[in-house]
Amino acid sequence: MLNSANNNSLQHPVANSSENTMNGYNRKSPQKRRYEMPKYAVPPKKKTCKERIPQPKNTVAMLNELRNGLIYKLESQTGPVHAPLFTISVEVDGQKYMGQGRSKKVARIEAAATALRSFIQFKDGAVLSPLKPSGNLDFTSDEHLENGIENIANGKLVDYIQMMILMLTEKKPNLTSLETSKLPLQMFCMSQNVSKSAITVDGQKKVPDKGPVMLLYELFNDVNFECINIDSAQNNCRFKMTVTINEKKFDGTGPSKKLAKNAAAKAALASLCNISYSPMVVPQKNVPLPIDDKSSSMELPQIHADAIGRLVLEKFMEVIKGQEAYSRRKVLAGIVMTENMNFFEAKVISVSTGTKCVSGEHISVNGAVLNDSHAEIVSRRCLLKFLYAQLDLQCNQATAYQSIFVRNTDGQYPYKLKSGVHFHLYINTAPCGDARIFSPHENDTGVDKHPNRKARGQLRTKIESGEGTIPVKSSDGIQTWDGVLQGQRLLTMSCSDKIARWNIVGIQGSLLSSIIEPVYLHSIVLGSLLHPEHMYRAVCGRIEKSIQGLPPPYHLNKPRLALVTSAEPRNQAKAPNFGINWTIGDVELEVVNSLTGRTIGGQVSRITKQAFFDKYGFLMKNLPGILNRSVTTDYGQTKANVKDYQTAKLELFSAFKREDLGSWLKKPIEQDEFVLIE
Repeated sequence: MLNSANNNSLQHPVANSSENTMNGYNRKSPQKRRYEMPKYAVPPKKKTCKERIPQPKNTVAMLNELRNGLIYKLESQTGPVHAPLFTISVEVDGQKYMGQGRSKKVARIEAAATALRSFIQFKDGAVLSPLKPSGNLDFTSDEHLENGIENIANGKLVDYIQMMILMLTEKKPNLTSLETSKLPLQMFCMSQNVSKSAITVDGQKKVPDKGPVMLLYELFNDVNFECINIDSAQNNCRFKMTVTINEKKFDGTGPSKKLAKNAAAKAALASLCNISYSPMVVPQKNVPLPIDDKSSSMELPQIHADAIGRLVLEKFMEVIKGQEAYSRRKVLAGIVMTENMNFFEAKVISVSTGTKCVSGEHISVNGAVLNDSHAEIVSRRCLLKFLYAQLDLQCNQATAYQSIFVRNTDGQYPYKLKSGVHFHLYINTAPCGDARIFSPHENDTGVDKHPNRKARGQLRTKIESGEGTIPVKSSDGIQTWDGVLQGQRLLTMSCSDKIARWNIVGIQGSLLSSIIEPVYLHSIVLGSLLHPEHMYRAVCGRIEKSIQGLPPPYHLNKPRLALVTSAEPRNQAKAPNFGINWTIGDVELEVVNSLTGRTIGGQVSRITKQAFFDKYGFLMKNLPGILNRSVTTDYGQTKANVKDYQTAKLELFSAFKREDLGSWLKKPIEQDEFVLIE
C-alpha cells in the first residue's frame, strides 16, 4: 500500500504542482509571495501630481478669511432624534446670521453662506443656491454636501468672494457685476491674502507672516522653480532661479539656491499680488518700528524698485561688453529717469562704479581731476552731464521740444523740469557714512537705549585712497593746500552726507541753479544693507527738525526708499583702484583711475569741474532767456554768486551744527580758483 501511494504521487506531479501553486504563489516558498503576482493582475497606475485636484474652500473657511475669530453658536435643535434639525448662528460686524441643517456642520456652512450673501449684490440678481431640499434626507450620508454647498464653492462662490474683497479694499459699496468671467491674478491674490496680513494694522503695513515660497504655493497651483544659471564671477557664487506662474516668469538671484528661490518668489508676489517683504514694511511678529507717518510713507512700491535695479544692472552688463577687464567692482550705482512713473519706458541716465577718492598729491588747481570716485557720486555727476545736454537742446528751436526742460514763465528761474519727470538713484549697497553705521544681524528695531549717542547722525569723512569713513572733528573745518601736499590726508565728506545735502540744495549743482529750479531725487533704491531707520536718518531725518529759513523753492526733500528683492551679497574682494562711468548718449564708457582722478590714459575726465564750467559758459552765451550772459569770475566765485543756492547750503551746514553733528569739511579753496578758457 505504501508503494502504491508513492506511485500515485509520482504519477500526478502536475496535479500536486497545481495544488501547491494555487492562487498564484508557492506554498513552500512563502518568502516569494510579495514578489509573485497573478498573471491576470494589472499593476496599479502611479498617481502623478497633475492628477491632484485642489479642494475648494467651503463658505466657513472663506468667511474666516474675511473675519477672523468668529464664534458659531447652537441656537436650537428640533425634530425627532433620528432626523434632527440644527440652527446655528454667527455674529459678523454686530449682525447675527442664521443657518439650518441636518447636521451641525451643514448648519454652520449655511450660516456662513447667509453672512456672505449680505456682503454683496450678485450679478443679475443671482443668489447663492441653498442646500438641496429633501424631506426624507438621510442626515448620515454626504449626498447633501456633494450636491449643495460644495458645488457652490466649485462654481461662482469664489468669484463672488473675490468681488467682495475688491469691494472692501477699494471702498465700492455697490459692485453689481463682474467685468470678466476670469478675474485677474492680482484680485485673486487679494482675496487669498486678506487674512495673510498683506494689510495695514494701526495704520502700518505688515509683512506676511509666512515665507515667500510657502505663500506663493498657497496662492497659486501652477508654480515651477528652475535654476537656470550659476555665476561664479568675482569669487562670489551667484545662483539664478526662475519661477514660472501661469506662463509668467520671474527671476531671483542669491548666494545659495534657497535665497535665490526666495528672491524669485518675492518678485512674483510683488508683481502679481502687490505683497512686499521690504524692510520698509513693519515685520508682523515684532513690535512696530519706531518710524513716524512721514518715514513709513516713504516706501517705493517693490515692483518699481525691482525695475530700477534690473535696468541699472542690465545697462552695466551692456556697456561693459568689450572691456570686461574693468567689470570688477564693489559698488555699482546708476540713475533712472521716468515720466509719469511709467517704468515700461524708463531710461537709464547713468551707470558708474568706484569706491576710492583722489590722492592728495594729485589734486588740481584747474578742476581737471575727479576728487570723489565713489559710484553714487560719479552717477550724480553723469546726471549733471545729461542735464547740460538737455539744456543744449533748448538753444535750438528745432530741438527744444525734445528737452526735459521747459521755459519757466512765472518764476525767477528761466527753466524748470517738465511735469512728471522723476529721477531714481540705485546703489547696490547702503551709501558710506551714517546710513551704513549699523549691524545688519542685530535686532535694534526697538527703542534706542542710547538716542543721544554721538555715533547717531554724525557727519563723517572718507579716508584718502581707502575705504570706510571716520567722524569729522570740530577742528577739521578747513583743509589747506600746502598741508595736503605736505602729507596731510585729503578728506572728503561721506556719501550719506552728500545725499543729505542733495535733499536740501538739489542734485543740479550750484552752476545750474542759476538757470533751472532745484531738481530732487524721487527715490533711492538699494541692493543691500537697507535699514529703514538708519537710512531715513542719514538722508534727511537728522536735520528735519532743525532746518529752517530755506529760500523757496528749496525745501527738505524726502525720497522714497526701497530694497530690491534679489539683494547683493557682501563682497569680500579687494576694491579696485579704478571706476567706470557712462551717461546716456555716450558711445563708450570711460575708465578713471580713482587715485589720480584722471582716465587710465592720463586724460581729463568728461565729468570734471573743468568740463562742466565750459558747458556752463556755452549755455550762458547761447541759451534763450538768460539775462546776464557774461562769466567774468573764476569757478569758485561764479558758484558763490548763485545767492539762493548758497543760502540753502549755509542753512544746511547750520542745521548740522545745531544738532551737534559736526562741521562740514571743505576742500582747499585753491582748487576752485580757475577761469574759463576762451
